[in-house]
Amino acid sequence: MAGLFAACALIAVPFMHLALPPDHPLHLSTYFITLTGKILCYAIVAVAMDLIWGYGGILSLGHGLFFALGGYAFGMYLMRQIGRDGSYQSDLPDFMVFLDWQELPWFWAGSDSFLWVALLVLVVPALIAFVFGYFAFRSRIKGVYFSIITQALTYAAMLLFFRNETGFGGNNGFTDFKRILGYPITAPETRVVLFALSALALIGTLLLARYLVTSKFGRVLTAIRDAESRVMFIGYHPLWYKLFVWTLSAMLCAIAGALYVPQVGIINPSEMSVANSIEIAIWVAVGGRGTLIGPVLGAFLVNLAKSWFTVSFPEYWLFFLGTLFIVATLYLPQGVVGLWLRLRRREPPPAAAATEAKGARA
Repeated sequence: MAGLFAACALIAVPFMHLALPPDHPLHLSTYFITLTGKILCYAIVAVAMDLIWGYGGILSLGHGLFFALGGYAFGMYLMRQIGRDGSYQSDLPDFMVFLDWQELPWFWAGSDSFLWVALLVLVVPALIAFVFGYFAFRSRIKGVYFSIITQALTYAAMLLFFRNETGFGGNNGFTDFKRILGYPITAPETRVVLFALSALALIGTLLLARYLVTSKFGRVLTAIRDAESRVMFIGYHPLWYKLFVWTLSAMLCAIAGALYVPQVGIINPSEMSVANSIEIAIWVAVGGRGTLIGPVLGAFLVNLAKSWFTVSFPEYWLFFLGTLFIVATLYLPQGVVGLWLRLRRREPPPAAAATEAKGARA
C-alpha cells in the first residue's frame, strides 16, 4: 500500500499536473496540488496525535503549537529568501522595516541557511515539548487536567506571537514568499516537489509509527495507557516512555508545519488557536484513534468537508464540525476504521445463517 501511494505521489500526480495540458480531463490543477499537499501535512499531525492519544492515552489540546513553531521556523528562512524583492527593497523582512527595526533580532541569526533552519524546525519544538512534558509527566498530571494545561500553553504562545515586538510579524505573520533554495516558490515544479515531499513525509511517519507501536516500546506504552499503576508496579518507569512519544509527536508536527508553510504561503498566530488544536483531535476521533491509518482518513474527510462547507455554507461549518465530533464520540467510538471493521465482521442475516447451517448438517 505504501509503495502504491508513493508511486502515485512521485510519478502519477507530477505527470498529470505537469505533462498533461490544462484542458485534458486527467489534468490535476494547481488548486488540487495545493489542497492535497496541505491535507497531507495535516495527516502527519493526525498520526502524531494518534501516537500520544490513541496509544499513550495522552490527549493534547495544544498540538497546534508545535505545528506552528515548525512553520514559523521555516518561515524565517523563506522571509530571508525574499531578499530585496520585498515592498521596501530592504535586506530586512518588510514587517521589520515597517516597524522601524534597524537590524535582525539575535534569534534570526543564521535564518538564511536552509540547514540551520531545518535544525531549528526539529530542535525548538522538541526542546519545548521535552521540558513541558518532563515536569507534567513527572507530576503525574494526566487526563482532562493535562489537556487543559496544553490548551493554556498554546493560547499563551498565540498571544505572545500576536505582539509585534516579538519579531515574528505580529498578527500578519509571515507571507509573500518568493523562493525556496533559489527556486520560485509558486512554480508548478516547486509545488509538485513540495507535494511529493509531504507524501514521503507521511509515508515515513506511518512507517515509523507502525514500527514503534508493534515493538516492545509500543506494548509498554499501551499498557501505560490502560493501567499505569500496574506498569509501575512491575518495574517500568512511565515517565520516559510518555516523554519520548510526546517529544517525538511534537517533532513530527513541526515537520508537518515546515512543509505546510511554503505550500499555503502564509503562517500567522491563528495556527496556534485552541480551535485548531481541537480540530486535530477531531480528525483522530473521526478516523479512529489507535489505528494509525484512521487519523489519516479522518484528516482527509474532515478537511475536504471543510473546503466544501466553507465555500458553500461558511456560516454552518462550525455547527457541522461540532455535530460530527458528537456523532463520532457517541456512535463511532472507533471512528471510520472501526465502523469498517465492524461491517466486515458482521454476521450474515438470520435466513442466510439458517441456510448455511442446514447445508452444513446435510
